[in-house]
Amino acid sequence: MIAAQNISVSLGAHAAVRNVSMEIKPGEVVGFVGPNGAGKTSLLRALLRLVAVDSGSVLLEGTDITADAPHKHAQAIAYLPQGQSVAWPLTARRLVALGRVPHRSTWETLKSEDEQAIDAALAAADVEAFADRPVTELSGGERSRVLLARALAVKARVLLVDEPTASLDPYHQLTTMEALKATASSGTAVGVVLHDLNLAGRYCDRLYLMHEGKAVAEGTPNQVLSDEYLARVYRIGVRRDDRGDVVVDRRLSDVP
Repeated sequence: MIAAQNISVSLGAHAAVRNVSMEIKPGEVVGFVGPNGAGKTSLLRALLRLVAVDSGSVLLEGTDITADAPHKHAQAIAYLPQGQSVAWPLTARRLVALGRVPHRSTWETLKSEDEQAIDAALAAADVEAFADRPVTELSGGERSRVLLARALAVKARVLLVDEPTASLDPYHQLTTMEALKATASSGTAVGVVLHDLNLAGRYCDRLYLMHEGKAVAEGTPNQVLSDEYLARVYRIGVRRDDRGDVVVDRRLSDVP
């Protein structure tokens, strides 16, 4: 569905992404993991045409994305950036309705299919209870879930989300990941940046491990979240609980 072929991205003098190839297929959740500054967000932004690619290409269904008209691109790919703020006191429902803008003409009223997409997105993100409240009155975590619902309402063929669980309580971390998994099961290609390695291991079909702008590993969660890779890239020692979840045990500098 969406793929990058040997792309590199520079942010000023900094090489943020270096010769990375990756793909996200319909029906799968692909996670991007790695330390802070590894290039995960820059990679997603390159897939969205939000930053220029120095070299290589990004393909959507086999076609270079630079050939797409902006509104077609917005219909095809939905995006939830990290740490997004909301300045206007829109109700949660009206904010989620903005996800339908790429599918409508200017000043066109919402159709029944738009209303159905909005209702489904509100339910998936577990924000129906405060759909009529201004988002400026919501907590940070509640607002994050409303913004997720807006991205889900687009019903795009590709959904890219950047740290969607960062400000959420444990219950809604699971709710969010289950919503992404359900979205993928409907045929959407889902890419997600995560710092929680256990959520990545439980909910992602494949992972890309980013380090210093490069994709140093790709495969199943068991392959990528190995003790060796975690030690080399994250500089941590770990142990595993009975479920196989990662328990961070020590910094690598603490290992004799």
